[in-house]
Amino acid sequence: MSVRRVMGTEIEYAISLSSGKPYDPVRLSFDLVNAAAADQRRHIRWDYRQEDPVNDARGHRLDRASARPDMLTDEPQRLVTNTIAANGGRIYVDHAHPEYSAPESHDPFEALLFDRAGDVLMQQAAQAAANADGNGIALFRNNVDGKGASWGSHENYMMLRSVPFERVAQVLALHFVSRQIYTGSGRVGIGERSEIDGFQLSQRADYFHTTIGLQTTFDRPIVNTRDESHSTPQYRRVHCIAGDANLMDVPEILKLGTTSMLLWMLEAAQDGPHAQNINENIQKLSLADPVEAMHVVSHDLSFTAMLPLENGGHSTALEVQRALMRLVEETGSVVYGNDECGKPHWPDTATGRVMAMWNQALADIARVQHSDDEARLRMRDEAGRLEWLFKWQLLEGLRRKFGASWSDSRLKAFDVQWAALDPQRSIFHRIQAKTTMLCSNEDVVHACMHAPESNRAWLRAELVRRFAEDVIAVSWTHIAVRDDQSAQGIIELDMTDPLAGVDNESVLAALNASHTGAQALRKITDIIAGQ
Repeated sequence: MSVRRVMGTEIEYAISLSSGKPYDPVRLSFDLVNAAAADQRRHIRWDYRQEDPVNDARGHRLDRASARPDMLTDEPQRLVTNTIAANGGRIYVDHAHPEYSAPESHDPFEALLFDRAGDVLMQQAAQAAANADGNGIALFRNNVDGKGASWGSHENYMMLRSVPFERVAQVLALHFVSRQIYTGSGRVGIGERSEIDGFQLSQRADYFHTTIGLQTTFDRPIVNTRDESHSTPQYRRVHCIAGDANLMDVPEILKLGTTSMLLWMLEAAQDGPHAQNINENIQKLSLADPVEAMHVVSHDLSFTAMLPLENGGHSTALEVQRALMRLVEETGSVVYGNDECGKPHWPDTATGRVMAMWNQALADIARVQHSDDEARLRMRDEAGRLEWLFKWQLLEGLRRKFGASWSDSRLKAFDVQWAALDPQRSIFHRIQAKTTMLCSNEDVVHACMHAPESNRAWLRAELVRRFAEDVIAVSWTHIAVRDDQSAQGIIELDMTDPLAGVDNESVLAALNASHTGAQALRKITDIIAGQ
């Protein structure tokens, strides 16, 4: 393996009425999800049986009676809160937000494509819901309201369970604190309620108050321990909540790609001298207070803040990132050998691209670090790759034009409108062509209607597309259809293993030869058993 692994994103969207009239965000979210549900798929339930939100990766379970209600995400709701997207993803209501979970992808570039498809699908649903009741619905891909509320943009990675979770948590805490320098989407205001005037790198940073934990909506942990793999016992799902909802492509790829490479490093070096070397270096880099460091890094636009380490030393976020990238490259050399330039001979193009982009991002930050505000305002190439920098350039220009401070309400309004999904309202949409774009509009439109072909998402989408009237319930790992020939009246297909090597051509032939969903499931089950 390399950067390639099963991964995917989950995006919660801010929602409001375009008119500015009073509204109930929960009711609006229900309306939007209902509008996203095609008539032929509206009856299909989400199967919560495989979800396990109280299972903790540290080796224990939280008693359900002790869990806050918002943690019990496996409890079905009575209203229409879920629908299966045509691309195999899921659109649903999460508390007071509509959310899109992308279908499973196999590398960061594919994951980016299906993440972007979610924005299109959600905007289409918002328009459909508005057409139904006459009130325009506005969606925003951001993470804060500047008044104390925050919502998530999550990442999911499948990795080998044989790596002790303590090692995973140690590396991820270090990475999530320091990667903000190139993945932050920028925010006006410092503090959960913008108590301090200013601009910072990340939207989410101020809302994290613990280093590790199971919860996601209160006392947010930098490293989340929810252990719900949606896969076989050999693997765990690393569920990450410490990231911004990036609109630019490069930071989104870096967020997914660099994290995947660090997980690969831990998988590739589980024992032996090199594993010991990684452990020793990570230990030297371990932060004395990751939560405090999370806030400091986001607030520090000079990139010179010295973060206290457990061993008594200090390091900057840029130095931490350089050290992490160096450890990944050293592991690559050990596993794959070096090319003629002395760099790891990475086994696939996606990995090589991610490593080159990581190196470029750190070079960009180094140039920004050594530049004053006047020089930063002129940085076009770097701003096309660093979302926080592009946003800062525009806001700083407005601030100077207005002769205003960072508390100016016009700057705060700009920050919100930057993230609007509606192209007619979105500030980002106007400048998007000046950023480094890594997927075409045509590919995104295609990804709205077609699932990734390399895993179970394709089969899930095909079954729902062809036999929607027979499908009763769907989850990431199972699909249940009506079966008049069985005593239970139901037949299920188990797709727990996302890496199962099912031949798409054979499955496609079985689908074409079937007249009902039950017939299709029996044929596909035989194909899987035969392989």
